Amino acid sequence: MEQFKGQSRLPKFAVPKRYDITLKPDLTGCSFGGSVAVHLDIVCDTRFIVLNAADLSVDAASVSFASSKVLFKPWKVETFEEDGILVLEFGETLPVGSGVLGIGFEGILNDKMKGFYTSTYEHNGEKKNMAVTQFEPVDARRCFPCWDEPAWKATFKIRLDDVPSELVALSNMPVVEEKVHGHLKTVAFQESPIMSTYLVAVVVGLFDYVEDHTSDGVKVRVYCQVGKANQGKFALNVAVKTLEFYRDYFAVPYSLPKLDMVAIPDFPGAMENYGLVTYQETDLLFDEQHSAAANKQRVATVVAHELAHQWFGNLVTMEWWTHLWLNEGFATWVSYLATDSLFPEWKMWTKFLDEITRGLKLDGLEGSHPIEVEINHASEVDEIFDAISYRKGASVIQMLQNYLGAECFQRSLASYITKHASSNAKTEDLWAALQEGSGEPVNALMNSWTQQKGYPVISVKVKDQKLEFDQTQFCLNGSQGDGQWIVPITLCSGSYDVRKSFLLQKKSETFDVKEFLGCSIAGTGCKGSLCSWIKVNVDQTGFYRVKYEEELSAALRSAIEKKHLSATDRFGVLDDSFALSMACQQSFASLLTLLGAYREELDCTVLSNLIPISYKLATIAADAVPDLLDLINQLFIGLFQYSAEKLGWEPKPGESHLDAMLRGDILTALAVFGHDLTIDEASRRFHAFLDDRNTPLLPPDIRKAVYVAVMQRVSMSKRSGYESLLRVYRETDLREEKTRILRSLASCPDPNIILEFLNFLLSSEVRRQDAALGLSVSSKGRETAWTWLKDNWERISETWSSGYLLRFVSAIISPLASFMKVKEVDEFFKVHPNPSITRTLKQSIEWVQINTKWVQSVGSEKNLAHIVKELAHRKY
Repeated sequence: MEQFKGQSRLPKFAVPKRYDITLKPDLTGCSFGGSVAVHLDIVCDTRFIVLNAADLSVDAASVSFASSKVLFKPWKVETFEEDGILVLEFGETLPVGSGVLGIGFEGILNDKMKGFYTSTYEHNGEKKNMAVTQFEPVDARRCFPCWDEPAWKATFKIRLDDVPSELVALSNMPVVEEKVHGHLKTVAFQESPIMSTYLVAVVVGLFDYVEDHTSDGVKVRVYCQVGKANQGKFALNVAVKTLEFYRDYFAVPYSLPKLDMVAIPDFPGAMENYGLVTYQETDLLFDEQHSAAANKQRVATVVAHELAHQWFGNLVTMEWWTHLWLNEGFATWVSYLATDSLFPEWKMWTKFLDEITRGLKLDGLEGSHPIEVEINHASEVDEIFDAISYRKGASVIQMLQNYLGAECFQRSLASYITKHASSNAKTEDLWAALQEGSGEPVNALMNSWTQQKGYPVISVKVKDQKLEFDQTQFCLNGSQGDGQWIVPITLCSGSYDVRKSFLLQKKSETFDVKEFLGCSIAGTGCKGSLCSWIKVNVDQTGFYRVKYEEELSAALRSAIEKKHLSATDRFGVLDDSFALSMACQQSFASLLTLLGAYREELDCTVLSNLIPISYKLATIAADAVPDLLDLINQLFIGLFQYSAEKLGWEPKPGESHLDAMLRGDILTALAVFGHDLTIDEASRRFHAFLDDRNTPLLPPDIRKAVYVAVMQRVSMSKRSGYESLLRVYRETDLREEKTRILRSLASCPDPNIILEFLNFLLSSEVRRQDAALGLSVSSKGRETAWTWLKDNWERISETWSSGYLLRFVSAIISPLASFMKVKEVDEFFKVHPNPSITRTLKQSIEWVQINTKWVQSVGSEKNLAHIVKELAHRKY
């Protein structure tokens, strides 16, 4: 048996074809029993059957294998918990051919939001349990013994016994039989189509629902807690329209007779289980009176993302976790396509820039990983559900679609899905379909983007009327990478009417400006027709950064001030400049000078990036040049006052969804930078809200801004604002409101309040999936948060599973900024090792090193004080 330990994949002795699963959940005792009969094929001579099982008590006496009327009993049954495998050793060789493996088992309905677990809710003032499954990536094995790898597809027949008769029981397929026996019932479901184990799902609880149908007859329901059915109507409408959109886009109908979407009080995000999609409440429910516009947009995109998986992931499934990006990158990209189709006024493709930025941020680390990353053990999978698989994956798909053309791309995708339906696929299968459909060398083009980590920075300069392009690997820590890519370069010059594109396949390429652009470049001493500016990576469709020489940078700064650049390109110039400054390839002063060009910026997506950039710059300045911090805060207040005055505090009749979202972000920024008038007005509105929770003075879109503003004046001696927000938290039953408050409380500048709040996050008053929302502490609370993490690490690592531990590590360690802290972190985790956070810990330590080098660089800039004073006092 020892030969099966430590293996990355299960041996291929047997191939499962169908699972007959019976589960008996005990919601009071938080346990379950069950049995599984696996119809399988033995494909080679073997005395062993090896499958997955974890945290289950297997009844060895119940295990049997029946083949050709012969019953085989194993002489040894052993579970290896570290590997999550169950090994059955038989006394004789099993015959090749079909048979049925039977296993009885028991388990605990755990409280860790994985496997088969309990979620709690209140009904008529009484606390109750529901039973929920969450199997991705490798936790079906915690519910029933199975071949728990994506490639082992099979069909599933599920039956639930001893379900309280008043509860709703759901699974992937519709109910075929329900028998009531007094206060209990048995519920049996239709056999599923062929699918992977991680997509199997069961939910048992008390629910209301709303229902609709697609135009081709698919029944769609949204289930939620009793009394919240109206909050499911928006998601229901989005789901019906999205299913129809995907049916047409993929040219393949949705393959199941029904789609249920369920809001679960305790749930880690959202999960695309075939026909039974599960969500945390904030990702599915929308309250017309109390939800913010940002939440409406999130519900739409999350629903669109999960429903995309019904085709890309469920119907066609990755062969192994190395190809996770095929699921998540594509679902992220196509969710924007669907949401943009439903809500064109939301300008979703501008919003998509946020995805690109988050991908670029993580992939700029030396500790990043390729999109296609080798997975050698189940414990490694959680760490690749990250910005590389989701955001970089989506970004390279967007880059490829832009290069091939939308129509060709869509046609090739439809062909790919049809060919691999009900099967598994690898990255090269997608490239083959796109290459066949387009005639382009897609495989050669894209391998450089998926099989190596990182991305290039394209340096652009003009010399003697020659336009030079150079690519080098971009590394935020200043190291020299040796990556090289085939880069689809796009550029425009002086106008969006003058566009050029080419593939940069070498390290460098040079063009004659006049031949290439049909004009000369201003400021280079050449007579004739002049191009006032050059923008490379038009509309940010390429996954790379651009570094311009000073004259070209100045021309772009002027173009931004004159509003000659599109919102996407204004975003791109800003984000590239920010990254270059962080990597110490551009001065802090020049970045602050560029920000001045955005004083009249009103685009929601551009400002939604400018705001966190300004927060980061203020934090770096506090560490590097504390004497200049007040002036820098004053500079940022001036930067956001124009948009704040345009938007005001009150929603305007007929204003756009984007303006509604932006208002809160702008007011939050002014409060964080200490704008007294904003904080005073926020305080006035907050007190009106405390007196009347339905006051029109505090609509949902500005609540977080007001809560953050209130916390700016909280201290141990002035606690009333903090106490009042905790009271609102305890009184509301709206999940969105609770998360809004948790995100706000950590913004307090008093470290003692921060410590008190961090301890509150560990209390029973905060649901486990919500605790991580409160970890983004103010810059003055960073040291306190790190000490708190160390003091509570044992409790945290026991309470939260690896997916959530990653958030604790990243949120608290990454903002630190000293080499002493690098040493502290390294030493602490040597004493407290945890293999499931290895990659994230390495990345977090690298962020500390990057911050530290940046602080040192900023502190050594000679003319910074003069430039900051000039910018802070400049009149516009």
